Parts: sequence; structure tokens; C-alpha cells
Amino acid sequence: MDGDRVEIDGGIMEGGGQILRVSTALSCLLGLPLRVRRIRAGRSQPGLRPQHLSGLEIVRDLCDGKLNGGEIGSTEITFTPGKIKGGTHIADTKTAGSVCLLMQVAMPCVLFAASPSELHLKGGTNAEMAPQIDYTVMVFKPIVEKFNFTFNCDIKRRGYYPQGGGEVVLQMSPVKELSPINLTERGTVTKIYGRAFVAGALPIKLAKDMSAAAVRCIRREIRDLYINIQPVREPDDQAVGTGSGIIIVAETSTGCLLAGSSLGKRGKNADKVGIEAAEMLLQNLKHGGTVDDSLQDQLIIFMALAKGVSRVKSGPITLHTQTAIHFAEQLTKAKFTVTKSEEEDSSNDTYIIECQGMGMINPNL
Repeated sequence: MDGDRVEIDGGIMEGGGQILRVSTALSCLLGLPLRVRRIRAGRSQPGLRPQHLSGLEIVRDLCDGKLNGGEIGSTEITFTPGKIKGGTHIADTKTAGSVCLLMQVAMPCVLFAASPSELHLKGGTNAEMAPQIDYTVMVFKPIVEKFNFTFNCDIKRRGYYPQGGGEVVLQMSPVKELSPINLTERGTVTKIYGRAFVAGALPIKLAKDMSAAAVRCIRREIRDLYINIQPVREPDDQAVGTGSGIIIVAETSTGCLLAGSSLGKRGKNADKVGIEAAEMLLQNLKHGGTVDDSLQDQLIIFMALAKGVSRVKSGPITLHTQTAIHFAEQLTKAKFTVTKSEEEDSSNDTYIIECQGMGMINPNL
């Protein structure tokens, strides 16, 4: 059996948990036995962290697979997938590990399951080094649904660093195949909106300060647009622990969504949190692409699975995106090309990511 395993080097390129997520999801979908070595080799704490292990376990459970080496700190795993069945599954990082990263590994798998799925994902909803759940709902969801599927994401409880304790319920029905997407026209920005939140012991004033600082920062660049960033205090019964942060979304005339976000932490001034998010948004708007830096790499696996040619215009290609493309090509028959966008305004650093998808067909439907 081992001769047939796909060998993945988990230490190359971006070298993080993303390699594990992309390769395990594709292994599950394509029925390819997998060995991943040197997991997170270059990180300060190499090997599997709780959120990576939870991600592997939920994929194993979704398809009745076999996982060897699944312990915290392990730098090598083997995974043998079975048939993807759907149903109700729970993944719990038991830490503030990101529920959004659990979603990234599980979602492509349940799209090709035999029946609808309900995933209860537990951990951090607004964590560093991962998309915030608000980003997933406000930006990722409407764009990824252009591949011709829908999902429901219910935020039961928010959880913050260090204890986590959040819970999100994801409901999805399987599809026969995914349609390709064409996101190449940016259009003009028509509105800017968002939410600045506090939870736990923090006063609403902090949310108002984050929001006001963000609006001031955006106003310097974009004068004539109404900006609506709602300050909110998360209800105590729907949030565990203390946390704060902000997400700001720009919507364009062609339906593109680009965002900037930032999290508060002890000793970090509320104005700084707001300004960070605003500057990130402005940076994402500057390059002229149709997706922001956070969405870029999350679309790759869906482009690889879709039937037909997908095209996405983006800003500079992130290392995460390069890594996702590398492993998607290694495991599927999809072919990616990245070309510099030839436009009248050549000062823009924009690229077209094109993919001839493999046209995955759900064998269960």
C-alpha cells in the first residue's frame, strides 16, 4: 500500500498548516492515500498543533479514513481516506485554534459527500493568523458561493484567545460538480461597511474608538463614500472570554468584496486596531484586484476542483497562494497559470490566476 502513497513535504514554501489542509482535503476527495512529512518544520513549535489535529480528525471522521501519527507535536502523518458520507460531526480544538481553519479543510470534502452535513466546529472564532469568522461570513461566503453551492454558517458562540470556547455550526448539502468562476472586473467601490466589536470585560467605547479611527483613516483616501462601521458589544451569553476587533468590507459595482481586519489585544490602543484594519483595506483596494490577500489562497482548492476554466484577478500573489497552487497541482489534474495583468494602468501590481479545473464529479449523486 505504501508504494501508492502520495508523499508531501510539509516543510517547503509557506511551510505551515495550510499544506496539511489542502493536501488532506484533496486526499479525501480523490481517494489518494497520503503521507505528510516535516509538518510545520520551520515553525517555532514544529509539528501538529491542536487545531491542525482537529482538522485532520474531522476529515478522517467525514470519510471513515485511517490516520496514523495524529498526536500533538507529530511531524509526520499517514492518512488513508474512505468514502465521504456526510452527517453530523464535531471538531473541537479545545483551544483558541481557529474554527475558520477547520472550515477550510472540511468544506471541500463535504461538498462531495453522499448526504448533507452538519459540522459543529469549536475553538476560536476571532483568532490571530487566521480569517475572523466575520470575514468568513461577510466576504468568503458570498464569493465562494459563486462556484455554485451554498452553505449556512451559524455563529452560536464567539470565543477568543487564550481559551477559545466559540462554536460555529456549518450546514451544507453536497453538489454534483462545481462551476468555474470569473472574477476579473473590479468595478468601482460603492460602499464600505463593517463591525467593530468588544466582548467580555471591555466597554463599548473601545468599539466606538476603533470604528471612528478607521473611518478617519479611510476618509483621507476616499472622501465621497458613506462609511458605516457599526460598534457592537457581543451579548454575554454568545461570547466566551474577552476580545475585541474590527472588520471593514468594501463592496464594488461588480459584486467584489475586499476587506481589512485587525484584532485588539492587551496594551494595544483601540485607535491603532482601527487604523490597522483601515490601512489593510486601502492596501487591498490599491492593487486593483478583485479579491483581497486573505481570499486569494482560499479560492485555489475550489478552482482546482471546478469544471472548466476559472479566472481571478488579484494583487501580488501571496506565499500562501503559491503554496496552495503547488499542492493542488501536485494532487489533482488541475493546471494553474499566473500572469501579470496587462492593463492600461501598469502601476498596478495585478495578476490573473487562471485554472483549468479537474472537473471533480460527486460519485455519490
